[in-house]
Amino acid sequence: MQRAKKCATYLRKDTDDIPDQAYDRICRILKTLGGFQLHGYKNACIKRRISARIRSTGYASAMEYADFLLQSRSEPARLIKMLTIHVSKFFRNRDTFNKLRDEIFPRLFSGCLQEGRNQLKIQSIGCASGEEPYSLALILHNSFAHEMSQVKVSIRALDIDAEVLRVAAEAAYEVDRMDEAPVAITKRYFTFQDDKYRLVPEIRNMVTFHCQDMLRPEPLEECDLILCRNVLIYLERSHQEALLKRFAESLRAGGILVLGKTENLMGEVRDLYQTLCPVERIYRKK
Repeated sequence: MQRAKKCATYLRKDTDDIPDQAYDRICRILKTLGGFQLHGYKNACIKRRISARIRSTGYASAMEYADFLLQSRSEPARLIKMLTIHVSKFFRNRDTFNKLRDEIFPRLFSGCLQEGRNQLKIQSIGCASGEEPYSLALILHNSFAHEMSQVKVSIRALDIDAEVLRVAAEAAYEVDRMDEAPVAITKRYFTFQDDKYRLVPEIRNMVTFHCQDMLRPEPLEECDLILCRNVLIYLERSHQEALLKRFAESLRAGGILVLGKTENLMGEVRDLYQTLCPVERIYRKK
């Protein structure tokens, strides 16, 4: 009994404080095998998740787990799935979506028409299983049919996890994902079948999904609106600033950025944006 207790104590201590050498090795393995870049994410958060995965697989040390990670065909994908955050709901933080409906979308459509543009481009960064971009599509279809007859709208949704994007494309959701959705919207645009809410095709067809790691310096498409909510909180500050600068580069003049409720602009990035709504973290590119 004493020996087993000692072993359990060793396991918890070793994995809760992953040595730098083991952590760096795990980072390299994930980058090589899964194309997943860990550097840039907050170490404490990532290490806690890796530690939990090590304990669940039963390995006594991070280095032993790294060996397993290198040898297993399926474990890299399992670990990446655990490291990426996919908790979302339709119309999560509904006040943000109300602000988009009542003030931001009218501003964007008006800008397009005044400038003689016939296209409005939207990007949802870190879209997880699709609830956020589909919520945008629902607002647009439900409240801006006339404007969309004059201006073509595209919604591009990005996430690092290819598997969760397949779930998003299927657009079938458990009941708990609908808690914040307006009842009228749910009744009009969803069918309930096999204990899931299934989105109607005309809304599904408004969104395209793309697998992309936002920490890689790949150019983003030019757009009018970016939602990147609850992504920055997992990144180190230098990477937060770099990503916010990339957003500014891809947004048109006067384009809109929406962050999560606990996220803020910082440093030199603040000079790139004008605050439109501090409560809902909505900013306009200068």
